[in-house]
Parts: sequence; structure tokens; C-alpha cells
Amino acid sequence: MNVHAIRAIYRFEMARTFRTMLESILSPVLSTSLYFIVFGAAIGSRMGDLGGVSYGAFIIPGLIMLSLLNESISNASFGIYLPKWSGTIFELLSAPVSYFEAVIGYVGAAATKSLMLGVLILVTARAFVPYHIAHPFWMLAFLVLTAVTFSLFGFIIGIWADSFQRLQVIPLLIITPLTFLGGAFYSIDMLPEPWRTFTLFNPVVYLVSGMRWSFYGISDVDVTLSATAIVGFLLACLFGVWWIFKTGYKLKS
Repeated sequence: MNVHAIRAIYRFEMARTFRTMLESILSPVLSTSLYFIVFGAAIGSRMGDLGGVSYGAFIIPGLIMLSLLNESISNASFGIYLPKWSGTIFELLSAPVSYFEAVIGYVGAAATKSLMLGVLILVTARAFVPYHIAHPFWMLAFLVLTAVTFSLFGFIIGIWADSFQRLQVIPLLIITPLTFLGGAFYSIDMLPEPWRTFTLFNPVVYLVSGMRWSFYGISDVDVTLSATAIVGFLLACLFGVWWIFKTGYKLKS
């Protein structure tokens, strides 16, 4: 394994993040702060506790998941698409770097940026509402698995996309709506039938529920299902990346 190549790709992607600190880090944190102000303070003050947890604290896992999904996909897809668009991908293709090593470099950097953002959101949340983490190990596990899984998914989107517009199609039209409808800001137990049953077909429900369980020990679905879902998504994304390169899909645009 070419460790030097992986390190070079990883460091280049991380350097790009710090060069665009405002767009990469501060903007998502500011957006999350606005969510806390609107939902946590304005709306949350008029709502009772949910499962013994104040509404402001209840939405923290959902906000983390909302930011984590979008940023993981965005970071990874943009990271691999930009070289395709600018033509510098040929430097990577001509270098003694395997597809596997390129995936580790790009996905590792995207997942790292997403984890940094998740930690910043936790710190930001502390300024608005008090909260506790009942299962810190599982919280970290869900955080890492989600970041890696959806960074892989974003990498696939970046390879598939042939324009900047197509980069935004899946995050904006699929991921964000599924997250809002997946219990990020409410418990699905509050929904009447048959909407609650329909919601269980939303895969994001299991991610949000698992993260919320790691914080407060409460969840809308069994935590085993949540863990199984995120591992299943990870395996599906790994298979997707493998299939793309196995079938000879070209990185160049």
C-alpha cells in the first residue's frame, strides 16, 4: 500500500478545507445555531419534554445527523469531482496510486471534516441547551460510521456526476427531505397511523434514532435495528465503490 500517496491526498483535501474555512466549517455551524434559536428557543419553549428530555436537547442528535449526512456527501463528492472538472484527475490517474488508495485518501479526509463539524455542533449546542451523553462510546461509533458511510456515498456521487448541478441533486432532493421526515425534530411516535408506519421505510429514521439513543437512552426504533442499518449502508457503499472500479468506470469526466 502506497502510504505516501494516501497521506498526500488526505493532506491536500484537509488543506483545501482550511483554506475555505468560512464555507467548510463556519457556515454549517452558523446554520445549526439558527436551528437552535428557531426550534430550540422559539418553538421548544412552547413544547413539553419528549421522553423526559427537553425539546432543545431532544433535537441535538437530529441536527448532528442532518449536518453529518449533508457535509459528508458534499465534502467527498466535491473532493473527487473538482479534479475531474479541472483536469487534474489525470495527474492522479498517471501516478502509481491504486483506486483503493485514492478512495482511502479522499473518503478519509471527507470523514475527518465531517467529524470535526460534528464536534463543533456539540460544542455549539452546549451554548444553547444543557445535555448529556448516556453512551459516549456508541455515540462516537454512530458518528464515525455515519461519516465514513456517507463520505463513501458522496464519493460515488462525485464519480457519477458530470456537472456541479448533478452534485446537488441527491443531497438536496433526497437526503435533506428524508432527514427532516426522519424524526430529526420530532419523535415518530407522535405521528398518527398510517404515517408512522410509512416513516419506518425511511432509512434515516434508524440513523437519527440510534444517535438519539446514544445520547439519552431513548429511541423510536430498537437500537439493534439502527446499528444494523448503518452497517448495512456501509457495506452497500463499499460494494458500490468496488463495483464502479470493477466494471471499469472511468474517473475522468
